Amino acid sequence: MSNSKHAHIRYNILDYCFRKRAYSFDRLHEVLNRQISTFYPNESISVRTLREDLKVFRNKENGFGAPLPDKVRILKYDDPNFSIAQRPLLEYEQYLIDAAQQLLERFENHPKYDKLAEALIKFQDEEEQDDDTSRILYYDHNEEYKGIKYLKPLYLAIKKKQVFLVTYKGFKDELPSQFEFHPQVLKQYNRRWFVFGLNKSKEIEKWSIPLDERLIDFQIKEDVEYSQMKTDWDSFFRSMVGIVRPPNAEIERIILRFHNGREDYFKTKPFQPDFEEFFEDDKQDQVWFETIINKELVQQILSYGQDVEILEPERLKEEVRRQVNVMQQYYND
Repeated sequence: MSNSKHAHIRYNILDYCFRKRAYSFDRLHEVLNRQISTFYPNESISVRTLREDLKVFRNKENGFGAPLPDKVRILKYDDPNFSIAQRPLLEYEQYLIDAAQQLLERFENHPKYDKLAEALIKFQDEEEQDDDTSRILYYDHNEEYKGIKYLKPLYLAIKKKQVFLVTYKGFKDELPSQFEFHPQVLKQYNRRWFVFGLNKSKEIEKWSIPLDERLIDFQIKEDVEYSQMKTDWDSFFRSMVGIVRPPNAEIERIILRFHNGREDYFKTKPFQPDFEEFFEDDKQDQVWFETIINKELVQQILSYGQDVEILEPERLKEEVRRQVNVMQQYYND
């Protein structure tokens, strides 16, 4: 086994390099050390350590069994679809997972660690199942979602205040477009991730980019100074449902009345976290909140079907009525 210090980081970097392009040994060593220094400043690995890492990649019994040709001057996977993420955990990696899980048990009653503990349980369940009969957890997951691969590099770019040249092609666009983008925050909604920031090319703040196939590529612009926005992102997101914020949108008071006891369901999973209840006895089935009106709000309301009624405002009622009338036409004989 090669030097275990930051080995998991090295393996991920090498895996990315071997999938994307061909490297000479010396060039690979240079790129690897530069990437390591972003996580561990002023640290690097020796030529010997890199050679040991390559042995781990090629080893079929105690390594990754990667399609990495031996005794060649150029290092690249023979199969560009291969990734070490597809391979079982190495022994030391399983040890780290087990150790992390044991450590988290000490904090299991602290809400700060709930999400991480949940993620580790999901990960362990995936690793331990040999077939469908051994599955214990079934959770809401978008199997077709490929955008998760962008999450970590964008997260690190925001921390390091890097500027991107983004290549993007919308579903209805005939050709891709490029623009300078200063990423600020990442937001998850409806099992998808979005990055918000400044579209410098169009001088539009709070621009959102979905992390999916529409995001074709992003390259770091080393010579451009990063613009830090002063947006209160917590307030920005809490004042709306979802991601889309129409131009000149204003916050409005929304009042909903629920039927068939569905108000209890809403209160356990509200789509607007700052909702309030009415204290009057005759309004126990109603809630109100303040938000902007956008398509995600309408979609959430429509998801309750006949069990919800909009009392205010009038224009929201009109929009829902319009959509219901259109849907009704689909089912007319």
